[in-house]
Amino acid sequence: MVRRLPCEEEVLRQIRPGREEHNRIWEVACALVDAVDKSGVAKGMVVGSVARDTWITGDRDLDVFMLFDPALPRAELERRGMDLARKIAAQFGEGMREKYSEHPYINTTVRGLDVDLVPCYAVKSATGIQSAVDRTPFHTRYIREHIEGFVDDVLLMKQFAKAGGIYGSDHMTEGFAGYLCELLVIHYGGFTPLIEAAGSWHPGLVIDSAGHQAKEFDDPLVVIDPVDPKRNVAASLSMTRMFEFVELARGYAAHPRIAFFMPRRDPALTRERFCARLEARGTHLYALVFPTPRILPDVLVPQLRKSMEAIGGMLDRYGFTVSRMESCMEEEHCMLLFELLVRDLPPLKRHMGPNIWNTANVENFLEKYTAGVFSGPYIDDGRYYVEIPRKHTLAAEVLRSASPLKVSLGKHVKLAMQEGWTLYQGSDVWQDEFVPFLSSFFLKRSPLLRIRGEEAEPPFP
Repeated sequence: MVRRLPCEEEVLRQIRPGREEHNRIWEVACALVDAVDKSGVAKGMVVGSVARDTWITGDRDLDVFMLFDPALPRAELERRGMDLARKIAAQFGEGMREKYSEHPYINTTVRGLDVDLVPCYAVKSATGIQSAVDRTPFHTRYIREHIEGFVDDVLLMKQFAKAGGIYGSDHMTEGFAGYLCELLVIHYGGFTPLIEAAGSWHPGLVIDSAGHQAKEFDDPLVVIDPVDPKRNVAASLSMTRMFEFVELARGYAAHPRIAFFMPRRDPALTRERFCARLEARGTHLYALVFPTPRILPDVLVPQLRKSMEAIGGMLDRYGFTVSRMESCMEEEHCMLLFELLVRDLPPLKRHMGPNIWNTANVENFLEKYTAGVFSGPYIDDGRYYVEIPRKHTLAAEVLRSASPLKVSLGKHVKLAMQEGWTLYQGSDVWQDEFVPFLSSFFLKRSPLLRIRGEEAEPPFP
């Protein structure tokens, strides 16, 4: 008998699905699987948290896989799979949407549930997969075989991660996937042992429960997939999210309480408070806003980060020191946000040249800077320097110019920005579409300190 803390028992009472909810979801799941089986072209299978009974009450996601003969050519799998998915969605669902992962699938709504109908190959082993989704049925079978006695522990781990803002393996979150949460609970033997162990985690930690690792990884956390020795289940987990979990685990182990599972959220700033905070910081805020490219978020988000870093590096090279930068994708527009320590610079720029003993480059340098300079070239500590006119003296000039298009932007971000972008400065950065994002930028703090802050003081007067 597992002994739970009172706060954990209370959390489980709130997040554990009731019998009515359980029966309703499984009634839909069984009907969909039966429809796939009766088609005669594929076998149906429920996968994901519903199949493992590890979903949190209120979750509306249901994944039904349609397993086809591995001998089918890929194009034929997609054609037959999508035809079957459309028929089932038309029979049971309310509307349908074609989505894409490694190959297309159908999303529909059935009795209030968000249902994905996904074609895949019925391969004999996870090492023989022909597409990434082929591995998922093996994950489901493995967890169902090992989850006994740990369902409540998984629910606690998922809710703990959700409350901490670190749940989800999408590129925006870079956090803990549901499957990763399940594997960690099983490996450590429960939620409490996992929390105790996580306090001592370090970068490069390797967890290989099956003892069959067949590939080296250079990720912050390595959890070898028990059904695929060449895959790291934690590959999408960032260093930041890993150690936010470590911080939360240490905090909970020291003072366990329900706030770690049900924290209040920081309210959004008003425009007035946003402006007051910006003035108090004394920094200079700039935002580039452009239409959101119509591609998958998991494709776009890495491109946004790449573009943000490239433009931030360009600003630094021009002398406009970047204190912090973030990116955001909303339905209609994207924002690249830069907080600078300086917004204007003097016309003079000191430019470093070659060492004087580097004769091959010295002549080129001296020839290039014979005119149009403030001073130099001159020698300082064995190296040539020259003081030249700065190309841009205002950060806004750089961000309005064509310069952002000349750095290494993500492909689809560049295409969107080539159509034009809007530059906002200072208090004008406040845009209704981005209020939660801008609020979180100014209210940024670690998950544990956010919990402590909520308990110590009201969010805002």
